[in-house]
Amino acid sequence: MNNLISTKNKNLVIKTQDNLLHSIVSLIDNARRRVAVTVNSELTILYWQIGKEINQNILMNEKADYGRTVVKELSIELTKLYGTGFSERNIYNFMKFNDIVPDEQILHTLCAKLTWSHLRDLMYIENDLKREFYTQMCIYERWSVRTLQERIDSMLFERTAISKKPEQTIINDLELLKNEKKIFIRHCGLDPQSPDFLTLKQVA
Repeated sequence: MNNLISTKNKNLVIKTQDNLLHSIVSLIDNARRRVAVTVNSELTILYWQIGKEINQNILMNEKADYGRTVVKELSIELTKLYGTGFSERNIYNFMKFNDIVPDEQILHTLCAKLTWSHLRDLMYIENDLKREFYTQMCIYERWSVRTLQERIDSMLFERTAISKKPEQTIINDLELLKNEKKIFIRHCGLDPQSPDFLTLKQVA
């Protein structure tokens, strides 16, 4: 009898330990995810602010040679202080980011939903409507950076019916997606058997 009670107690202890461990692991993992999101957001805002500072300085001195010299010298000094994250290429990325997202409110919205890696790929899509299409789809569909790159490379936007519509209609459709979180597959005009079609969410 005592052995039976002892075995039950041991099983209860093991079960309690397992549940407790699972609970604590979950707390730690969730906290790490929140920290990662916060760090990404703060770094992205920092990059935007750096780009803004440089853009404003260069705009006051319109000579292209001056701008290139400023970026080169900044890169050298910042790299000495903070490492390779401040290469010339990265600094030009910061400037480009500030250029395409001049509104700070939009900046904070994007930072809350997309990583810097997403934004770095999106910022070099020169067509504004095309960039907005991929931005909103990336947010709504929760694409990874790899998926975003694959969609851009496969020319998803160009293969959809929405890209053939008048500019104002495209703007209205993208606003619908952004504000109401809806996308209608008929607007995309994709082959129902295509991988792109199968991965798109449908919201009633």
